Amino acid sequence: MLIRRRPSHPIQPSAITQPETFAQRRQLLKAAMATGIGLSTNLAHALVKPQGDGTLIPNRIDTPHGDGLTLTAYENITRYNNFYEFGTGKRDPFRYAHTLQTRPWVVKVDGECEAPGEIGIEDILRHIPQEERIYRFRCVEAWAMNVPWNGFSLMTLLKRFKPTSKAKYVAFETLFDPEQMPGQKRSVLDWPYREGLRMDEAMHPLTMLATGVYGTELPNQNGAPLRLVVPWKYGFKSIKSIVHIRFTDKMPGTTWQQMAPDEYGFYANVNPQVDHPRWSQQQHRMLGDSFFARKQDTLMFNGYAEAVADLYRGMDLHQFY
Repeated sequence: MLIRRRPSHPIQPSAITQPETFAQRRQLLKAAMATGIGLSTNLAHALVKPQGDGTLIPNRIDTPHGDGLTLTAYENITRYNNFYEFGTGKRDPFRYAHTLQTRPWVVKVDGECEAPGEIGIEDILRHIPQEERIYRFRCVEAWAMNVPWNGFSLMTLLKRFKPTSKAKYVAFETLFDPEQMPGQKRSVLDWPYREGLRMDEAMHPLTMLATGVYGTELPNQNGAPLRLVVPWKYGFKSIKSIVHIRFTDKMPGTTWQQMAPDEYGFYANVNPQVDHPRWSQQQHRMLGDSFFARKQDTLMFNGYAEAVADLYRGMDLHQFY
């Protein structure tokens, strides 16, 4: 189910891309997609206007995932975020995430596997550049975004550590460092942020680790340098700034599920048939649209039912939300 606290304020008009700017960007993207070659370097520079050095990711290969979707503007993707480690306001991550140091960055992998160990972000990027892709995923929270993530399938990394037959789930943890992440100085959550997937979900080719967005390196406020993206689930499953991955034989506790189990389920599959206790989940609004714009119908499994429905065959999705 879609889980979030009620926002302290609605989207303000100043947060919305001007219509003429949005229309121009949309026309450019449609033209690029029509050519079948994805975003060129020049077009990426024109659209992205990245923060920092905006380093372009090499070896990018376009994919058909999400073809036909109008991509959300870069400004909206990077300036309106949930990342409580930097504050509970939607603008806080953009304002304060500059304190996060993403180099060096090491991910520890352990648990039910034959080859536990640590791996640095540079090693990850160096050894699997051929797996990097542009994915155009629809991500649904209180709003929806069509995001061109760059990254690679999570299973590519997990296989390197040789999970055993005892590995039924994969658990993830975000960095805990209140000096770098000042929001962690407040007890709004039980830090560090924790998430988890069932093993077959984690090994699905659409489950990815993102290292970039719009063809450039991932900004801090979006979960740099490494974040999970599971496109058929609600956004809180996509844990950011990962430092620990653990294979386990038991379903791991996850942050929001433990805080509010009546609202936050472990699976968190996008499901318009299951309402949140306080609102319907049958429709959503696209981030960047006017507050008065017509809502769109929410699709089962976020539009990825053909690819992932078999993972949940025979399950009661009202019970296992």
